[in-house]
Amino acid sequence: MSRALSLLFPMAAFTANLVSCSNFSPLTSVSLPHPAPERHLFEWNDDGGPGEVAVKINLSTQRATYTRGGRPIGWSYVATGKEGHGTPPGRYSITEKLEDKYSGSYGWIEDEFGNTVNGDATPGTRVPTGCHYVPAPMPYWMRITGYGIGMHAGIIPNPGEPASHGCIRLPKPFAPILFDNVRVGTPVTIVYGG
Repeated sequence: MSRALSLLFPMAAFTANLVSCSNFSPLTSVSLPHPAPERHLFEWNDDGGPGEVAVKINLSTQRATYTRGGRPIGWSYVATGKEGHGTPPGRYSITEKLEDKYSGSYGWIEDEFGNTVNGDATPGTRVPTGCHYVPAPMPYWMRITGYGIGMHAGIIPNPGEPASHGCIRLPKPFAPILFDNVRVGTPVTIVYGG
């Protein structure tokens, strides 16, 4: 490129020099971030055939399996009670179903702008001036105990690890599917291992 032309078009001169550098390779010089792979949190293959749905939750693996009439129809990750809030093993059944429920025991505190200032609060936690308490939403609530433990849609931050205050969190897109396929009386078994 002539000097006169490079004075009129400085960007063109820069680009021409950049492209002519022997160590420049547009394929290796720019590293674009790869999107995080989507986590596979559940499968549902209900055949709709005869028999009732049953739920089995494994506290060791933080996974639930679902059967209909004894036939496997699906699985999902769950997040059960973290240390100090353990989910008790045992044989239960669903005693209540509510699509829209909020916790009477746990929530968080937000400031006037909606920022969380305390992510692990109870109704008795002192609320700073200008803030308010927000009860935790528990959509697609399926109660299994008389003392507040049930299955519901929630965040599963680290699949395979407990994270709740005792409830069984289900993947958000899966909870309405299970909710529609169980009834009051559906058996729920919670075990360690096996």
